[in-house]
Amino acid sequence: MKGVLNMLTILGFCMILTFLVLVITKRLSVVVAFIFTAIAFGLIGGFASEMGDMMVAGILKVTPTAVMIVFAILYFGLMIDVGLFEPMIAKILSFVKGDPLKVVMATAIITILVGLDGDGSSTFMITVSAMLPLYIKLGMNRLVLACVVGLAAGVMNMIPWGGPLVRAAASLQVEVSELFIPLIPVMVCGLLWTLFSAYVLGKKERERLGVGSLETNMQPGMGEQAAAVETAPQGTSRLFWFNWFLTILLMVLLVMEVLPIQILFASAFAIALFVNFPNPKEQQERILSHANSFVMICTLIFAAGIFTGVFTETKMMDSMAASIVTVIPEWLGAHLPLVVALTSIPMGFIFSPDAYYFGILPIISETASNFGIAPVEIGRAALLGHSTAGFPLSPLVPATFILIGLVGVDFGDHQKFLFKWAFGTTIIMTIAAITFGVITL
Repeated sequence: MKGVLNMLTILGFCMILTFLVLVITKRLSVVVAFIFTAIAFGLIGGFASEMGDMMVAGILKVTPTAVMIVFAILYFGLMIDVGLFEPMIAKILSFVKGDPLKVVMATAIITILVGLDGDGSSTFMITVSAMLPLYIKLGMNRLVLACVVGLAAGVMNMIPWGGPLVRAAASLQVEVSELFIPLIPVMVCGLLWTLFSAYVLGKKERERLGVGSLETNMQPGMGEQAAAVETAPQGTSRLFWFNWFLTILLMVLLVMEVLPIQILFASAFAIALFVNFPNPKEQQERILSHANSFVMICTLIFAAGIFTGVFTETKMMDSMAASIVTVIPEWLGAHLPLVVALTSIPMGFIFSPDAYYFGILPIISETASNFGIAPVEIGRAALLGHSTAGFPLSPLVPATFILIGLVGVDFGDHQKFLFKWAFGTTIIMTIAAITFGVITL
């Protein structure tokens, strides 16, 4: 048995290393790397006859996550199509006038609102398009814009239909709600820190520039956001309050866990689509308009299921974790969630999100289980740093370059300016997570 375990350990490390090399060097796309690596090492390990069942088992475990992703993206995509957030954003923009402090605070609030769609790239494009003219007009520091947008988007990156939490749930094969629901008060603390950071940065800009006049009419039709809304068929304005009520009700039911999260989003989307677009042809058009958003991420999730199915069912992961446990001191093993939270930022500079969540995190989780730590704790700990602070800082996240490209700042300058504020997010959220019992110390 010992010889078999040793063989599985070596095979498991080789499997993970092969996947990481293929992804980091961009030899293959992540989806292809998942499937090819799973097939290759399943065959090498002598599991040819069982490999199909292993892959199916892995797919079945991630299916609820994929279903949730589809309906969450469709729901919030529809809400943006019908202009649910437009009046609020228009009010915010008209309120800021020429006050740099208000401009920076508005930047944070708008990013939080737009970030509900779960797509970091579109959040950057919409928010920067709306706010950059104000920064230019007032002569404000563009690094502040990139910093605040990055901070707010980083915290919003933790929502269940965003990339990191989905990856963590799929790789650890746990329910999305188990990861997300306990993190809600922690996210609130992160958002409060974001608003505090925005206030401090905005106050510095106000002291530097004073309060100027802004002779421009910032209407909801300005920038990318309005362009997207104007080109999409919109529901009638009388449905505005219905859509707000439905969205708030959805959030309340989600927190209360009245039904599984997948069913809540599916039901809310069906109701919203029928009420806003009664015509079946328009309903189909709305679904197809957001297909690209969920097809890619769901393909990734199912490919990850194939990979993790082989990785776990062959007992490679168990064998690797058993080997790692022997070299971790007992005193450190009990504090692995804290270690994961604080090291997930530098990990973001070394590993892409896919490499980290699917290649590194399962091994850490399995190792932690030997110290009595549940996988969900490790998943939550990883999200506290890699998702929130690593996301807007990492050179391995393409959306980061969309942000700095739109704002027009140097990547190195952006990293230096943002790092202390982003690391502060992780510290605040880690303290909150420990305080609320979301992770154990």
